[in-house]
Amino acid sequence: MEGAMLNPFDFVGVSFWIISAAMVAETFFFWVERDRAFGKWKTTLTVAAMVTGIAAIHYFYMREVWAITGQSPIVFRYVDWLLTVPLQIVEFYLILSAIAVVGAGLFWRLLVAAIVMLVAGYLGEVSPTNTQMLWGLFALGTASWFYIIYEIFLGEASKINAGQGTVASKKAFDALRWIVTLGWLIYPIGFVYGYSGGTEVGANGLAVLPQARAELLNIIYNLADFVNKVAFGIVIWAAATSEESSGKAA
Repeated sequence: MEGAMLNPFDFVGVSFWIISAAMVAETFFFWVERDRAFGKWKTTLTVAAMVTGIAAIHYFYMREVWAITGQSPIVFRYVDWLLTVPLQIVEFYLILSAIAVVGAGLFWRLLVAAIVMLVAGYLGEVSPTNTQMLWGLFALGTASWFYIIYEIFLGEASKINAGQGTVASKKAFDALRWIVTLGWLIYPIGFVYGYSGGTEVGANGLAVLPQARAELLNIIYNLADFVNKVAFGIVIWAAATSEESSGKAA
């Protein structure tokens, strides 16, 4: 029972709880504010609420894993990301489809790139003893992320936004792509920091990160989730409830 209690000096565990509460609050906020949105923008707020709601559930479980074992909750974290990151890709598609007719091919390209990025990261983190595989998978995941950045800055998604976007959609799209670029950059920084120093053998005989690096890695990941899920949703909310969004999106 003592292991299940939150140690006030366990700053990683505290960060899990803070973000859990933030995700719950944002879910309620987005759902309530949905009635203020215009037309198709209502759906974007629904998806934003789903992202933070799913994250909140997983963060409560991750807090328990960390408090009891002191180890990174890799499985719960990646299950969360495998659900929420594709939903954030859906947000890009919804913003564009609110202002124009958008082919399904764009959505599937972004979705596949996001899934490859996440699967590569997961396989790397669950097999940290194989250094060659670890960094090969990291390179694959990073390349997939670069493709998403290319698509939203220079590809079809960017062209649709520039050519047919409303004031609200352009503001939202521009803010979201910078979140995907700079906010998502926090994840590979954490990955490189966590695994560049090697691993050690844990009590269960499996490779684990040294405690100090595991702690900082989880704080970095938690910070990234806070920025990328909460800020992402706030941008959607600002666009969905703005007067400018009542034009073509209505």
